[in-house]
Amino acid sequence: MATLPEEIMFIWCRPKAMSAVLFLVNRYVAVLNNILVLMSTFLPVSTESCWKYVMVIHVLRVFQQGFICFTLTLRTYALYGCSRRLLKWMLIMGAVFIIALVVGAFGPNVQSAIDNGHCHEIYTTSTSMHHGTTWVTIFIYEFLIFVLTVFGTWKARGSPRFYLISRRDILDVIFQDGVMYFAGMALINLPNILTYFCGPDIAIGSLNAFTACMSVTLISRLMLNLHGCVDTGIFATLAETSSYLLTTEVDVEFADSPRDPYPG
Repeated sequence: MATLPEEIMFIWCRPKAMSAVLFLVNRYVAVLNNILVLMSTFLPVSTESCWKYVMVIHVLRVFQQGFICFTLTLRTYALYGCSRRLLKWMLIMGAVFIIALVVGAFGPNVQSAIDNGHCHEIYTTSTSMHHGTTWVTIFIYEFLIFVLTVFGTWKARGSPRFYLISRRDILDVIFQDGVMYFAGMALINLPNILTYFCGPDIAIGSLNAFTACMSVTLISRLMLNLHGCVDTGIFATLAETSSYLLTTEVDVEFADSPRDPYPG
């Protein structure tokens, strides 16, 4: 809800570019997933219905995390000037990542149970290891995106600077949001991963839903910040960032130039 005003301004009130469509898919698949989680938790369900809820939530959550990584891949592809060579290697790594994600989430038999009327998943040693590996895979891929973002920004303009107050152009937005996204997800995802590998039984998977929600929130903020600069959003290339900076500098120069009090 905190980003709803920006969503209305930058997404709904502007032409629906591909980046805007990706934003809406990412945001509202997450809403659907959260609704199902609440229904399975607070509504009375049978044992069979509980298993179906757990499976559907799994499918939506895997799709959601894969979609977020796909979005980050497209943003990195645009940052590197739509380099086909980079896209080829990222698609290969992305395919490996998707396989690991699916195997980790659905490899072992998914089991569910109803406790005091609440539907929840049962984590065995096997399922804990598989699910933990899934989140480790996501963390590794996001770290790769972070490294590519920093290197791409440095390559485009030299050593990037982290401005806490103001942002000069789209490159600053890409760099700062990339750093903040990775830092935020690292702080959230690492404790989530630890619950699977070395946490007590009661803590296993307890941060799963929170981590998924925060990843959607952070990627939505990242996309909205880019849409606040250009309508192409995550597909903004270096050529567009240069033209945006030039336009901004020209507007500032005209605004700051003194006017002749005696025209003519």
